[in-house]
Amino acid sequence: MPDALIITLAQDGQDAQFAFPVMEQLRPDIDEEHFPQRIDELMEDGYQLAMLFQELKVVACAGYSYGDSLAWGKYLYVHDLVTDEESRGQGFGSALLSWLKEQARQHGCDQLHLDSGVRREGAHRFYVREGMEDASKHFRWTLK
Repeated sequence: MPDALIITLAQDGQDAQFAFPVMEQLRPDIDEEHFPQRIDELMEDGYQLAMLFQELKVVACAGYSYGDSLAWGKYLYVHDLVTDEESRGQGFGSALLSWLKEQARQHGCDQLHLDSGVRREGAHRFYVREGMEDASKHFRWTLK
């Protein structure tokens, strides 16, 4: 992990506001005004937001939750993982992903999972470099 980094969990939506400028880069449709409320709603269902700070600035963040299924056993699912565009290539994503793997181990998980959009080729190269396996295709119906 690069020097002088701190990873902390947002305690609530207001706390999560520190991560908004970075999260918005991955989720451009989110609204800054409603972001804290949305995080609070997600946290009610077990969502957690890890924020990686370098000095006083969030340079990467990850939203995740724990689950259990027949297919995967106990797992940590990464819903959101993003490094600030200006800070990429400095090891922040690797540091946060390593931290997530350790959280999964500490919570007795068998696996760590995430989905990535088909056009996010840079992210895919990063995940493969980090030792992740391209294990499935994800299909969806949009109902709205």
